[in-house]
Amino acid sequence: MSSHGFELPGVAPAPVAASHPVVAGAQAGLAFINKVILIGSSLALIAASLILSYSVLVRYYFKAATYWQDEASVFLLVGATFLTAAYVQSKRGHVAIDAVAGLLPAGVNRIRMFVVDVVSLLFCAFFSWKSWTLFHEAWEDGQVTSSTWAPPLWIPYSIMAAGMTQLCVQILLQIIVAIDGEHRR
Repeated sequence: MSSHGFELPGVAPAPVAASHPVVAGAQAGLAFINKVILIGSSLALIAASLILSYSVLVRYYFKAATYWQDEASVFLLVGATFLTAAYVQSKRGHVAIDAVAGLLPAGVNRIRMFVVDVVSLLFCAFFSWKSWTLFHEAWEDGQVTSSTWAPPLWIPYSIMAAGMTQLCVQILLQIIVAIDGEHRR
């Protein structure tokens, strides 16, 4: 297993721009949103590490109980993970098994990637729908975590739902571009 290698120059396929202006505009808009979220998620990761470090120091040196630190860090990590999924997908950076891809002819590999994108979209759409239903239930019922701090559960559920919805849009755009590319061939 490996990533698609977006971190290695020349390994990953460059993102293909759509020929249709609406799709190209959607791609550009999503790319901008992805970059803004990437910066925010980077800051969230730093904040989570600082919060957890603070928690360890306070518990060790001052023997003080920590009520909010773990959950705050988990919320930040959930946000960073789910909200950056579309950015990673835009670079085709999710973990994949490359053993088969290297053995297939280019045309068959395009079909394989298309099928994987369609199946991924179906899975992510289901996950997104379930996340939105969890968000709705948590919002309507006023659900909170079981800790002393008890933050509302709609926060992580809304982040999961937004991130998965954004990932669905990213995959859908990639499918549209792939279909458009096949029509131009």
